[in-house]
Amino acid sequence: MKNLTIAGIILIIVGVVLLVYQGFSYNREKTVVDVGPIHATATTKERFPIPPIVGWIVTAGGVVLLVTGLTRTRAA
Repeated sequence: MKNLTIAGIILIIVGVVLLVYQGFSYNREKTVVDVGPIHATATTKERFPIPPIVGWIVTAGGVVLLVTGLTRTRAA
């Protein structure tokens, strides 16, 4: 397989994963009270959303690369 075909397959897989998960979550620790020897922290769960259009664009780019890579191998 050529490099374009491999890159296309990888982009298709990444695009489908982006469409399924649509973002990721992470924990942020914030200091609430910091008075002398007393320290209090609060952990909040935050989400970083990824719009579905990004997944569609990455998947479409992967399909274009896959088709281009396959047609170049047939022509060569």
